[in-house]
Amino acid sequence: MLFLVQLALNLAWPSVFNSERYLLSLVMIVLMIVFTLIYAFLTYAQIPSASMLVWPYLAWISFAAAINTAYYLHAK
Repeated sequence: MLFLVQLALNLAWPSVFNSERYLLSLVMIVLMIVFTLIYAFLTYAQIPSASMLVWPYLAWISFAAAINTAYYLHAK
């Protein structure tokens, strides 16, 4: 369930970001990070390798969040 929520946010985020709704897209990407962190934490106990495969993705969406924040602050 956590993965599906994160996936839905991930699929919706580009259209929100591209429509220049930077605050909403920032909220969405923060939720993506939170849900992915929870997913990685819960998965680690059962399948550590599956959890580790998510870690680079967490780094990538964290970087995207930094870019999103810069766009939001610039557009303010």
